[in-house]
Amino acid sequence: MASCPPFLIAPKPPPPLVTVRRCRSPLAGRAHLLTSCRAPCLRRRQSCRCSSSPSSSSSSSSSPRGRSPRPRQQKQRTEQRPGRGSTVDPVGFLAKAGVSDRAFAQFLRDRHKAFKDRRWEVCSRFIDLKEGSSGFELMGMHRHRQHRVDFMDWAPGARYCSLVGDFNEWSATENCAREGHLGHDDFGYWSVVLEDKLREGQEPDEYFFQEYNYLDDYDKGDNGVDAEDLIRRMNEEYWEPGEVTSRKSQLEKVAKLYEQMFGPNSPQTEEELDEIPDAETRYNNWKAAQKDELSNSLPSYDIIDTGQEFDIFNVVTDRASFEKFQAKAPPLAYWVEMRKGRKAWIEKYVPAISHKDKYRVYFNTPDGALERVPAWATYVLPDAEGMQSYAVHWEPPPEEIYKWRYGRPRVKGSLRIYECHVGISGSEQKISSFQEFTSNVLPHIKDAGYNAVQIIGVVEHKDYSSVGYKVTNYFAVSSRFGTPDDFKKLVDEAHGHGLLVLIDIVHSYASAEEMVGLSLFDGSNDCYFHSGKRGHHKYWGTRMFKYDDVDVLHFLLSNLNWWVTEYQIDGFQFHSLSSMLYTHNGFSTFTGAIEEYCNQYVDKDALIYLILANEMLHELHPDIITIAEDATYYPGLCEPTTQGGLGFDYWANLSIPEMWLWHLENVPERDWSMNKIMKVLISSNHNMLSYVENHNQSISGRKSFAEIILNTGMCSSGSMDDDSIFRASSLLKIIKLITFTTSGGAYLNFMGNEFAHPKRVEFPMSSNDYSFQLACRKWELLDKGVHKHVFSFEKDIMSLDENERITKRGSLNVHHCDDTSMVISFTRGPFLFVFNFNPEVSYELYRVGVDEAGEYQLILNTDETKYGGRGELKSSQYMKKTSDKRVDGCRNSLELALSSRSAQVYKLVRILRI
Repeated sequence: MASCPPFLIAPKPPPPLVTVRRCRSPLAGRAHLLTSCRAPCLRRRQSCRCSSSPSSSSSSSSSPRGRSPRPRQQKQRTEQRPGRGSTVDPVGFLAKAGVSDRAFAQFLRDRHKAFKDRRWEVCSRFIDLKEGSSGFELMGMHRHRQHRVDFMDWAPGARYCSLVGDFNEWSATENCAREGHLGHDDFGYWSVVLEDKLREGQEPDEYFFQEYNYLDDYDKGDNGVDAEDLIRRMNEEYWEPGEVTSRKSQLEKVAKLYEQMFGPNSPQTEEELDEIPDAETRYNNWKAAQKDELSNSLPSYDIIDTGQEFDIFNVVTDRASFEKFQAKAPPLAYWVEMRKGRKAWIEKYVPAISHKDKYRVYFNTPDGALERVPAWATYVLPDAEGMQSYAVHWEPPPEEIYKWRYGRPRVKGSLRIYECHVGISGSEQKISSFQEFTSNVLPHIKDAGYNAVQIIGVVEHKDYSSVGYKVTNYFAVSSRFGTPDDFKKLVDEAHGHGLLVLIDIVHSYASAEEMVGLSLFDGSNDCYFHSGKRGHHKYWGTRMFKYDDVDVLHFLLSNLNWWVTEYQIDGFQFHSLSSMLYTHNGFSTFTGAIEEYCNQYVDKDALIYLILANEMLHELHPDIITIAEDATYYPGLCEPTTQGGLGFDYWANLSIPEMWLWHLENVPERDWSMNKIMKVLISSNHNMLSYVENHNQSISGRKSFAEIILNTGMCSSGSMDDDSIFRASSLLKIIKLITFTTSGGAYLNFMGNEFAHPKRVEFPMSSNDYSFQLACRKWELLDKGVHKHVFSFEKDIMSLDENERITKRGSLNVHHCDDTSMVISFTRGPFLFVFNFNPEVSYELYRVGVDEAGEYQLILNTDETKYGGRGELKSSQYMKKTSDKRVDGCRNSLELALSSRSAQVYKLVRILRI
């Protein structure tokens, strides 16, 4: 068992009913040392299996073989662990899901055992998951209070490490890691210290531990307090009499004892020595000889001897001393008072590395020298013109650091996510910035009724045409859009609008770039990634992480925690999980058989990482949101980790947009199957994120749905009449409505689709001569024609959910789904939804069944004129009363007027009891 640092263990509290006699003697100081240094380790020894029970007899404890054997405990299938659910059952969710496959159940048990081993491995290195996910506090570039900058990075394959940059004229020898443990450790972590340079005419600090305020109270300090005065004040104000003993006084005690035993007046013969009593008698005699010393305020101790082995150091304090010790704070305030201010630091020192200085890390490897952008860099210029990539030291003056103004919003009900990309968010043909997005797009998102914004491509990447999915620098925001403080302002303003901020995180693969990425970071092929074929994605040319390495887990877990801690991010969508969960990267035919999720192609280490990531995030940040994007729909994505699941909050149903796209492009509208549509929409809507289309449906040469349905090419030539535009927009509205109302508590829309953006997205690349023509959004269409009507309808859907929380009303109850009439009807809570997909036929009186008898009021109608409809339904038809005619297996029914390509939403406003 790994030993625990003494400072992590508090003194052992005494039994509440034990009366402890106070010990007053010069040895009390030594007892204090015993408790603070030795007792913690021995308490761990008492918990070992070799220690005997307190009730055992002394004869049985004299020899380990003499003790009676411990009764064998029956192994339990469940265990207790704090977290998201107290009882741990590795196969707990299988009964809920109705799965009884024995091979898959055994796979889950084996995975749970491997997960416990991996978690123990991480915690044995980093104490716990919190420390294991806080690497950003040490790694990378950090300013130390003792007028220096510390740099640390992980490169186990390197022989030599140094920093090169503007600050040392790119010299590979001036600022290097020291020899020995101060320079690198056995795990391959390299440390470089950049000492601030003393200005000419300035004297060095008198004390080596002199600290300076750089950020906290940076304008305060310089109180003129020296160390001697500080120690004197501590002795007078903080330490109590007798609590501090000097080294001289301790030596005097030893000399006095030595003189007593071996001095002139000590026993000279064995007869004078007399018989030496046993330890317990001597201890009791010493206690009885003590007198009350009111001036001695040291804690009171006693030794409890139960006569058992390994209990000789069972030292406890009395209750008053223990509570006094717990309430005493360390004297840090005195040392803080000795710190000097930022002005004194600037006057005395020249910073070793200045704000916005460019730098890289230099390694000497078995294959030669190389330079890399540090893996933990927080600001990177990956595609600088005319020169190689480099990191930028981001350390603005305290008065320029962005100060957060708003707290995290609390979102009640369902998630209405607005997916966007900052670079294409403007109307001009250029790369837009964080500042432009903050001032122009965030108000639009709030006005549209969404409560969350999901930003893709925000993590640094070199290839702009990759939409941000070939990540090179995991701790840096993309410098194309602005600075780290610009992104902080974006997140803060979004919180001010009541919007959660989610980002797409790509931990399933990484860019294969070497200079600016992680590939061959230290010259070896297996630093962050698998070696051989497994380390390369079969089709995308990216690198695959090795999730069984503790240091790689440290990097990835710290990356998640970094975005939440530094940028106040509210959640993540884990991109393309199928690429990491399978050795074939998800490019295989899936039949849905359960054995496909537990065969030899499944990467168990990747599954364990996702469990660790979700446990860490939800343990440290209880309100965090995690979304799984997995095309294979791995079983248990949103089940608790304690029940054998992966612990995500939502899963994205990628089949829905593919289903709509297939119908629009390949099936005549009159031949659409309502049953097939509903099967995809409600196959399993528990915690399901639904969307009509996201960025995938309008990128990489594919058309957006509006471009397909509205057929903008025909509109521009004038060959499409108003009736055709009306029919096309009507279809788009009912597709949006049925997708939203069947979701499992979360809905997503890609930027521009809320007003039927007529063009797809195409990033600048060689195939289009690096044109920005399609890498922007036409916001001027918001107030024009069909786009205005579709946007007005989208806003009312969001408003309806905000007020009624439709998607949080439990499961759906589908009463009617007819392929002949092309009508769908279902209820969700007190709401009735009716859809007529028929492109030609309108129904004056169409009867649908309902369970609850009463009066139903129309609250949303796609055929209203404000949505670009014809308004065929009169106001007198907005309230409907049920009849007792049985339809669709329901005891009651409604007669409704349904226009072609229209949808209606009714709310039960009055219940009739019969």
